[in-house]
Amino acid sequence: MRHMISRTSLGAGAALVVAAMLCLVHGQDTAGTTQPADPQTIAQGKYLVYAGDCVACHTAVGGAPFAGGTVINTPFGKLLGPNITPDVATGIGGWTDDQFVRAVKYGIGHRDHYLYPGLPYIYFNKVPRADILKIRAYLATLPPVNNRIHADQLPFPFSIRLGMFGWDLLFFPKTGDYQPDPNQSAEWNRGAYLVQGLGHCAACHTPKNLLGGDRTHQELQGAVVNGWNAPPLVNDQHTGLAAWSADDIETYLKTGHNAFADSSGDMADVVTHSTSHLTDADDKAIAVYLKSLPGSGVAPLAPIAATDPAMIAGGHIYADECAACHTGAGTGLPLIFPALAVSPIVQAETPATLLQIVLHGGRSVATTTAPTASAMPAFGGQLTDQEIADVSTYLRNSWGNAAPAVSAEQVAKVR
Repeated sequence: MRHMISRTSLGAGAALVVAAMLCLVHGQDTAGTTQPADPQTIAQGKYLVYAGDCVACHTAVGGAPFAGGTVINTPFGKLLGPNITPDVATGIGGWTDDQFVRAVKYGIGHRDHYLYPGLPYIYFNKVPRADILKIRAYLATLPPVNNRIHADQLPFPFSIRLGMFGWDLLFFPKTGDYQPDPNQSAEWNRGAYLVQGLGHCAACHTPKNLLGGDRTHQELQGAVVNGWNAPPLVNDQHTGLAAWSADDIETYLKTGHNAFADSSGDMADVVTHSTSHLTDADDKAIAVYLKSLPGSGVAPLAPIAATDPAMIAGGHIYADECAACHTGAGTGLPLIFPALAVSPIVQAETPATLLQIVLHGGRSVATTTAPTASAMPAFGGQLTDQEIADVSTYLRNSWGNAAPAVSAEQVAKVR
């Protein structure tokens, strides 16, 4: 996805760095550029581009498809998604197949420089070479666009690409192609491949350490990305997918909506540009895999008492401003107004997404399978920080929900 990271420590000394550089030079690929592919391979490559959500980082708003320029915000600075059209001067038209595979699968650019994991190569490492070349075959059919992108906008010292040598040593395990689990079904393995590899779900849904590496012991247990919640994809009560069935997950991936949630923020883009284009079988496989994941083991919180002053104040605000659409019981109207009861986003450890939507409003995803999208009005102009904090606390602790209270300071920060 869209938010990773760089690191500058080498730690192994100049000799090790020089040795690594020599290995890269002597290991340079020399295969010729890709040959025109057959229509079936191109169609498969297009599908894999959808599965990998490549448009998210390589198509700027108002820009030509895959010509780059998308801003990728990271905790260390800004990157720009590169041009991956077949333009020879500014895209990938002059790359060899081997160079393209090395970039996607190993994070090494065509000039043997280290790439930043804004390109999620640590997950794409699980994608077989054959699938990567199908992606290249499709990209080769696009109109070439001359659009030179200076992808690295990071400040010093993160702009020193050689620092990624040390980062990769620490956080890039190079596990190689996804290996099916013989004890699981073909459907489960397909879902695991999509989640762990092409779908790179962990890029947003796994928390990161101070250096931007995955906290692998908390895989898919949720994080905050660009000011929005990427909720746990494990089967936790309240904050995760425990209350969702596989059908609920499949519906969400296909339409952006289900009885529990409405996609928003970066996830709305994922549904629009990726999961809504997948086959029903693949969305179902993802759902089957996710439902097999155990919970994190963190005990759910007890709800804040209804007699708490914030709950009382928030209840009045909810009755006046929210109940007409979301109902007095927080059940919403399926596929039109999302439920607030039993909602992982509402009950997230940090209320980032909830506050974004209450303050700034939002519009639900419209896809070919669910073309009508509802709109959420913005309340930032009519409610104070304290009022938004109170109503958010009420939402997070009513109808069986349980989550920490929200403060006016948290609202002000998001505002």
